Amino acid sequence: MDDLTGYHFEDIEVGMTASFAKTITEADIWGFAAVSGDTNPVHINEDYAKGTVFKGRIAHGILSAGLISCCLGTKLPGPGAIYVNQTLKFRAPVMIGDTVTARVEVTGKVEDKGFVEMQTQCFIGDKLVVDGAATLMVPRRAT
Repeated sequence: MDDLTGYHFEDIEVGMTASFAKTITEADIWGFAAVSGDTNPVHINEDYAKGTVFKGRIAHGILSAGLISCCLGTKLPGPGAIYVNQTLKFRAPVMIGDTVTARVEVTGKVEDKGFVEMQTQCFIGDKLVVDGAATLMVPRRAT
């Protein structure tokens, strides 16, 4: 695997894992709000957010899910893989300063389609904050 070529379908085995960690910053929240247009005050207005069940600002859920996309697109299966499907369950909030670790694991392969099935999760320490599954189309080795 290099910067331009990820794993080929033939090289992927059930049980393979990869991870990517990032500490969520104020700049991440504002940058994501700017790019996505999601200016929900629970993300960007501390006075508003203090009055919510979270008692403070929380990161956009999809920002954490983006770390999963990073892991899939750069590590496993890596460059060349294409998202086909993703399910997500947001289980706990992420706050500014939290370090989120995205972890992906190969759970199956669909031989005739060249699809790889993955468990996709995000953690803060041992706490599961995002749980999901993804299907990716992975390039086969040229014959």
